[in-house]
Amino acid sequence: MNFKDRVVVITGGGRGLGRSYALLLASLGAKVVVNDLGGALSGDAPSSDVAQSVVDEIIAAGGEGIANADTVGTPEGGKAIIQAALDTWGRIDALIHNAGNVRYGTIRDISYEDFKSVVDVHLMGAFHVVQAAFPHMLDANYGRIVLTSSIGGVYGNNRCVNYGVSKSGMIGLANVAALEGEAHNVKCN
Repeated sequence: MNFKDRVVVITGGGRGLGRSYALLLASLGAKVVVNDLGGALSGDAPSSDVAQSVVDEIIAAGGEGIANADTVGTPEGGKAIIQAALDTWGRIDALIHNAGNVRYGTIRDISYEDFKSVVDVHLMGAFHVVQAAFPHMLDANYGRIVLTSSIGGVYGNNRCVNYGVSKSGMIGLANVAALEGEAHNVKCN
């Protein structure tokens, strides 16, 4: 795929895999929205500095990017993330949902807050940004969506019930988006 001048939104783009995706795609000519709340892996103490530092790297290397610190965990945040791409470049061509947080717990012992926090970011976050981006991709007859799932969604992980549920749900969301997008050249993995 040619990424030259494609507009890509990457949630969780400030560190780890998301950062690598952002830097690679920008080096290939993509215009990148780097979304990341920053802060701790638990999702606490948000800071937009993480996303901005990746954008600074992109710009220093001659690329184009903007930072975004909206949360994927709400419908409004998901819409705002996609709207940032639309406001800046007028379209969205690709979405990589890589946002994540970690809160460990067994089925027996996990608090509802810790369960919901992970589901809100991983699974609901995926839905929020896909639902916001999908109509624009369908109307353009082009789109690529990548939802970063995990083997933990297929086989589970000990002490990670929230993560397993979320990643399994993302697999279902990806399958439905691929089916619904097929006639419009919108692909989802």
